[in-house]
Amino acid sequence: MIPRHLPSPGTPPRGALLAPLAPIAPIVLLTLLLILPVAAPAFAAGEAAGQPTVAEAEKFMAEAEARLLKLYIARDRAQWVAATYITGDTEMLAAQANELVIAAAMELAQKATRFSSTKLPAELERKMGLLKSSQVLPAPSDARKREELTQLAAELEGMYGRGKYCPPAKPGECLDIGQLSEILTTSRDPKELETAWAGWHSISRPMRPKYQRFVELANEGAKELGYSNLGELWRSKYDMAPDAFAAELDRLWDQVKPLYDSLHCYVRARLAATYGEDVVASGAPIPAHLLGNMWAQSWDNLYPVLSPKDAASGIDLDGALKARGTDAQGMV
Repeated sequence: MIPRHLPSPGTPPRGALLAPLAPIAPIVLLTLLLILPVAAPAFAAGEAAGQPTVAEAEKFMAEAEARLLKLYIARDRAQWVAATYITGDTEMLAAQANELVIAAAMELAQKATRFSSTKLPAELERKMGLLKSSQVLPAPSDARKREELTQLAAELEGMYGRGKYCPPAKPGECLDIGQLSEILTTSRDPKELETAWAGWHSISRPMRPKYQRFVELANEGAKELGYSNLGELWRSKYDMAPDAFAAELDRLWDQVKPLYDSLHCYVRARLAATYGEDVVASGAPIPAHLLGNMWAQSWDNLYPVLSPKDAASGIDLDGALKARGTDAQGMV
């Protein structure tokens, strides 16, 4: 996640919310205005009836890539502003830019199916497949549903970025994801860890109905492209059939599972020795809040607890850089 710079507490007037955007908003608005004509359909509906040729496919792909590149750049600029200045206005700008990308990508993906029966060079055939499967967020062709989906995506991103946990005992001391993550990284108090973990995850409750609708619309868009759901579309991105990808993933997992089982057993034993078996119960899942990361996706921060006796502490990069007097420019 990109660090978010949130507005000060309180509810400033609309003009105050937009004040930090004064130098940037014209650029974002101009960008959107410039790409609006580009978002118009680039290919006539009844063009080139009959069996399309390789030359037509090459022309289609060149125009599609050029068109999408402009839209991607404009969208990413709008999303950067929305991630840096989180307001309702910047969320709307990001949603509008993303809607243009999704509309164009869905249109082009559907038109790419025209070349499905044409024998294409391997590279061009792969591009056609990627054009269809590269939709991270496929929207329904219905314009109202597409607008709803992109707005939901922007709202969910904003809710996540604004998320803070305010402990009931200290209602005025709200903590953001960075502060709560620091607790999970440094604290060895299981109650404090559990409070920080549960506190952050509580921000998702108001997001639930929005996310459910988000999934419904994305699945509908994926079905329009010929997939059973969004998950199948995502699994089709690896130059193999979705079911083949799932089978390959299972095959690879079976190879590393014995190592993971041993590692899991070792970590459980060390955490039980540190926190007690009343916290790390035998035969039960390891509590996620003890693993040093908000999503338990990395256990690096547990090294002081997990490292074998007399093991090397590793390289203290912070200390080395400070000792050399290395500044930010020197690090680059």
